[in-house]
Amino acid sequence: MNDRPLRVAMVAPPWFELPPRGYGGIEAMCADLTDALVARGHDVTLVAAGRNGTRAHRMLRTYDVPQGRRLGEPLPEVLHSAAAARFLDDLDVDVIHDHTLAGPLLARGHRAPTVVTTHGPLDGEPGEYYRHLGDSVHLVAISHSQRGQAPDLNWAGTVHNALRADDFPYRRDKEDWVFFLGRCTPDKGMHLAIDAAVAAGREIKLAAKCSEPAEHAYFEAEIEPRLGPGVEWLGEVTGDRKKQLLARARCLLFPLRWEEPFGMVMIEAMVCGTPVVTLRRGSVPEVVVDGVTGLVRDDADELPEAIEAVGALDPRDCRDHVVDRFQPETMAAGYEAVYRKVIATATATTTTPAPEIAPAVPPTQEDMLPVA
Repeated sequence: MNDRPLRVAMVAPPWFELPPRGYGGIEAMCADLTDALVARGHDVTLVAAGRNGTRAHRMLRTYDVPQGRRLGEPLPEVLHSAAAARFLDDLDVDVIHDHTLAGPLLARGHRAPTVVTTHGPLDGEPGEYYRHLGDSVHLVAISHSQRGQAPDLNWAGTVHNALRADDFPYRRDKEDWVFFLGRCTPDKGMHLAIDAAVAAGREIKLAAKCSEPAEHAYFEAEIEPRLGPGVEWLGEVTGDRKKQLLARARCLLFPLRWEEPFGMVMIEAMVCGTPVVTLRRGSVPEVVVDGVTGLVRDDADELPEAIEAVGALDPRDCRDHVVDRFQPETMAAGYEAVYRKVIATATATTTTPAPEIAPAVPPTQEDMLPVA
């Protein structure tokens, strides 16, 4: 059991194809993990929407067209999870790895154990959701910081996210501007990035997804008034353009205002040889080596100085750090260990003999008398 190939059902969200052509961090992670598991000799069945660009042995499609335009609506994921459950009923697999929010609700009905990666924050209602699911699912955190937010949940392990280093360009010589890349939301701190760059006398380029009402509101209130000479708004950038911007920048400026569970953009920057200037929140200390692959500060007022000091860091150290710790092969090895642990636990549970029950004793006449 400890070395035989595993049969894995990988359930991706319904929003973007695998791998995504642009936005879609969870889908990118699912694609990389699927390919790395196949490379390790495992049999992977992918349950997803749209085309299959992975090496999965087979794909079960819930939607012909991914539902990204309806992101935020509940019904596409509910329908996707219901269809996935029907597919899973007919599959002979060792473990189900579900990356959706709705899918784990149906885990109690599956023959195989269900592993769930907690891709988002766990404070408030998300944590309560997983508490209600109890031991019907086996949770995997994407950072120790995230796991520490809710240590009482049914954790099976912690596995960092990863990326394919060969898909990103490495550039040693940097240009004299700083870069912000993320979502147009207050918790990513784009307005703090602008203020820090201006205070440091550096040009800043801003690339962010800004499509939802809350994102538009933040942009109009905090970002648009700050635009002007030296502050350039690029909008959402993807693909090769995003990678080239990451490689050219002096640094990635990432002034978080929340407990970021992982932050893929940090390893995307570092693998390009670009250090990260950020705040000490969430997973940052697990991802960035302070003074080696970036500069981690405790207060936004310290960021301008860090923007100047970051030029002393070696771009090669940034890339080597990602190659050593955040490759899909490393991620797949971590998940394989989780799968085997969970399968062994489920097998032990199902093979444990039931306690003996004493034979029923027929009631006596006295037992059958009515209660006074």
